[in-house]
Amino acid sequence: MTLLNLAVAAAAFDPEAATQAYLATLKGAARAKSDAYFEGGYWLILWGALVAIASELVQLHFGLARRWRDWAERIAPRWLAPALFTLPYVIAGTLIALPWTIYTGYFREKQYDLMNQSFANWALEQGKGLGIDILASAILFTIVMAVIRNSPKRWWLWGALTVTAFSAFGTMVVPVFVKPLFNTYTEMKAGPVRDRIVAMARANNVPAEHIYVFDASKQTKRISANVSGLGPTIRISLNDNLLNRTTPAETAAVMGHELGHYVLGHVWKLILAFTLIFFLVFYIAYRAVPAIIRRYGAKWGVRDVADPAAIPVFFIVTTIIGLCLTPVTNTLIRINESQADAFGLNAAREPDGFAKTALALSEYRKIEPGPVEEFLFFDHPSGKTRIRMAMDWKAAHLVEVEGRKVEAGSK
Repeated sequence: MTLLNLAVAAAAFDPEAATQAYLATLKGAARAKSDAYFEGGYWLILWGALVAIASELVQLHFGLARRWRDWAERIAPRWLAPALFTLPYVIAGTLIALPWTIYTGYFREKQYDLMNQSFANWALEQGKGLGIDILASAILFTIVMAVIRNSPKRWWLWGALTVTAFSAFGTMVVPVFVKPLFNTYTEMKAGPVRDRIVAMARANNVPAEHIYVFDASKQTKRISANVSGLGPTIRISLNDNLLNRTTPAETAAVMGHELGHYVLGHVWKLILAFTLIFFLVFYIAYRAVPAIIRRYGAKWGVRDVADPAAIPVFFIVTTIIGLCLTPVTNTLIRINESQADAFGLNAAREPDGFAKTALALSEYRKIEPGPVEEFLFFDHPSGKTRIRMAMDWKAAHLVEVEGRKVEAGSK
């Protein structure tokens, strides 16, 4: 094909028609199943919040929080009581919500053919997660309660900063110390796919000394990858589903996107954005929690905001705020994801690979929502939005894309 023919093809290329052609490949039962799974998740947001609130109310109404507090204060100094309180509090909350957790985390995933684990293996991982949750919560509750005791007028400010610091620390340590508890991470084998990822990383100044593959296929059919961590813990990881279920072009498209998160500083930007949200949440809690305790504290056996038994009250308030802020947090994340999409298209230069990956993700994400639906419930761009972005990019670079195909076909 000559340059003239390539130019003519580029002029005739219609991004909207190409987008519709891709969308048409997901149809019938497959599309209905994808839509049903994702749309059902809209209600899970509400019901999950209600289950969480009910769990906290059970512990308050039946005096469980008071009993956990009294037990902790009998055997530990005041500063350490919140840490001991965490043990029975988190276990009780987990047991109260257990039927909901089993349905949403296991049976619903099995129903939609997304789960690869047996119930026993799933339950074992839930147990590991519970242990991690108890440890992390004990540290966080101890620090936040100390902040409330020592700064009764400004605890909302220092509390928000504490949660921000805790989140940043978690971002740094989770990839190295927590993720390997659930999956095995091994160095990616040498070969063309690895070479291309390394080349893209080096071209964009992303550390690429280590590229890890983890065995997500033992748990799920979902494809994923990430550039995670902060500072010395930064690592490039992709799951084995991505390698096994996609072509090299699709893998490159996904990794270009993930490299974009690193290059564009999205981890730090999200930490900053969520710091502002934490300020808002803690300030509302600063106003609401004392008022709730004044009205119901005597009935529940909660003394004041610095009482470990007040922790369920904090969670009720923050759960309601979090539910109301869902469109805001979704939008913050979705904007970053869209920016990473644009970066990935330029880094990998694989628009069709990107479009096909968007279709693969649509196994469990509704591919073509309405604009309001996408704004409210999507923390990533929809499949249609992503495919259209890829086809717009392809239209602007069609001579290059088709030229590569011609060159590859001649070899």
